Amino acid sequence: MIRVWLAGIVAAFGIGASAAAQEGPVRVVTTIGMIADVAQTVLGDCAEVTPIMGPGVDPHLYQASAGDVALFQEADLILYSGYSLEGQLGNVLERFGQRKPTIAVAPASIDTGQLITVQDIYGIDPHLWMDVSLWRQIVPTISQAVVDLRPECAAAIERRAGTYVEQLEALDAWVREAVASIPESQRILVTAHDAFAYYGRAYDIEVAGIQGISTESEAGVADIRRMAQTVAERGVPAVFIESTINPRTIEAVIAAARERGQPVELGGELYSDAMGEPGTAEGTYIGMIVSNTETIVRALGGSVPALPAPLATWAERWGAPARPDA
Repeated sequence: MIRVWLAGIVAAFGIGASAAAQEGPVRVVTTIGMIADVAQTVLGDCAEVTPIMGPGVDPHLYQASAGDVALFQEADLILYSGYSLEGQLGNVLERFGQRKPTIAVAPASIDTGQLITVQDIYGIDPHLWMDVSLWRQIVPTISQAVVDLRPECAAAIERRAGTYVEQLEALDAWVREAVASIPESQRILVTAHDAFAYYGRAYDIEVAGIQGISTESEAGVADIRRMAQTVAERGVPAVFIESTINPRTIEAVIAAARERGQPVELGGELYSDAMGEPGTAEGTYIGMIVSNTETIVRALGGSVPALPAPLATWAERWGAPARPDA
């Protein structure tokens, strides 16, 4: 039923017609905010970037509205993550891809040998932004897509992209240093759903999600009991909620673990499938990763180092320098 409805909307907006050539900034529409922030940072005045999914929005469950289709219709370039992250949008994106540049940035940028395979309908874990060294690989893809449309922007985009990649390389090293400070026996990250596998692999922390890759089905009693037993047996000091997921499953794990004698606490809120509010540090990709890392490290008994020099400009802009722990 959803597919029929979406097909009708797309047809109503005249997707079969050729888009007229545009001048001025490239109109870029993205799905998730993590792509939008990278695009806006790298493209600058050469593009107007609009994400359709904001803070607290779960891309696994998101369904396109008529307004979204209108944005896609007006766009010069559409960017989405891919690997079925935006499952409900698949048909819409496929149709627009027949008429205008529509790029799944993860498959277009990242070698499959670097991906995590999963035994479910996804096949590939789509949460690649959790590993900064992987997510920075989308920068050239986005840059080239806009240079193809506005060649006169090539030099400016190249400069901005170079600076941003340097920031991401420094961020990647900083996260690794911060997580390494957590006592090894406590280096286990328990969250509502399994969105942190890339983070765990990249930064050497064990990850345990109550739910699987997707949030389309809710966790059951057995899942909660299993996780509570793991928390109790491992002596996990803190578990974490996510900004896009109802906290009740994590709260249930805390209660069940306490019944087993483990005094586990709520470690804080993590950004998994969406960033924070626009206009805040957490509303940027760098800020999302910094906030997550600070929250995880402090709750699990580690210490947060100062941000590296390449991130000084970012920290000054957002008034959010990481304060190293004493």
